[in-house]
Amino acid sequence: HLSCLLICFLTFILGGLRRWYNPPWFSESIPSAPYDPLLIRESFEKAVIKRLMTDVPFGVLLSGGLDSSLVASVVSRHLAETKVARQWGNKLHTFCIGLKGSPDLKAAKEVADYLGTVHHELHFTVQEGIDALEEVIYHIETYDVTTIRASTPMFLMSRKIKSLGVKMVLSGEGSDEIFGGYLYFHKAPNKKELHEETCRKIKALHLYDCLRANKATSAWGLEARVPFLDKNFINVAMDLDPECKMIRRDLGRMEKWVLRNAFDDEKKPYLPKHILYRQKEQFSDGVGYSWIDGLKDHANAHVSDSMMTNASFVYPENTPTTKEAYYYRTVFEKFYPKVQKLQPAFAFIMIFPS
Repeated sequence: HLSCLLICFLTFILGGLRRWYNPPWFSESIPSAPYDPLLIRESFEKAVIKRLMTDVPFGVLLSGGLDSSLVASVVSRHLAETKVARQWGNKLHTFCIGLKGSPDLKAAKEVADYLGTVHHELHFTVQEGIDALEEVIYHIETYDVTTIRASTPMFLMSRKIKSLGVKMVLSGEGSDEIFGGYLYFHKAPNKKELHEETCRKIKALHLYDCLRANKATSAWGLEARVPFLDKNFINVAMDLDPECKMIRRDLGRMEKWVLRNAFDDEKKPYLPKHILYRQKEQFSDGVGYSWIDGLKDHANAHVSDSMMTNASFVYPENTPTTKEAYYYRTVFEKFYPKVQKLQPAFAFIMIFPS
């Protein structure tokens, strides 16, 4: 134990940790590789197939959006050729969760029918989601509003998936960050700023989408694999001239056009056209629009106006600006109360007493 403390102390003295993963895009310099749809398609298929190496029952999280649908489509095509098909059968299992009548449930069912998967449609109510909030915040260890909104349905879905005996799932996280898929990318003024924003989004994935996907599934012992974040695929996608990622209505380009076009195969379609070109839905919206309204109503019932007035005194760092954010912060602080950091000199005394 003393040797571990010594290593930690020397790391601190010598300047902290060093990053070992240093890909070309990390510098945020503007790339210039021409758009090659076949290269995008082939590198993504390799990323998916690589993640089919498993000896446990597995499935795909299918929201019906572009990213998860492409993962499911590629898995379906290659499943029959793999060793796992002989172990677990060549029928892919797909999973979706939502409030009854939600956009994701409808789209996911359509994709599942098209691909011929064994589809599991899971339902939850707003009250069930609210009842799980404290447990969700405990497991995901954050008070970020959008992360908690999306983590709660994923947490409930992971519990159900694990109860079915499935131990690994593939998911579509990472695509929006790589290709500029969020709707605010419509406002990108030029390719330089678009590329720099995609770089920043990828670098922050561990704080948001990857944190959600990892911890919401891990809470139930379920493993999530994310082919869009394959290192080779990221290098290929981030080496593209960002001009081709720009959203250009005058040229018929919507968000993530480079990815959609790469899988737009007329002879052997990966997906129906309207799914391939379905507009982006946030996961927390796609599971049902009343979900967010329910969370806001719940927070309004627990956080008063006077509490918001004093929010900057109670939480001087990252002060909550809405009642929903304040409510999540109080739950987070209950499990993870802030403690004062030891001063370095005092820490030295504690490690090496005289």
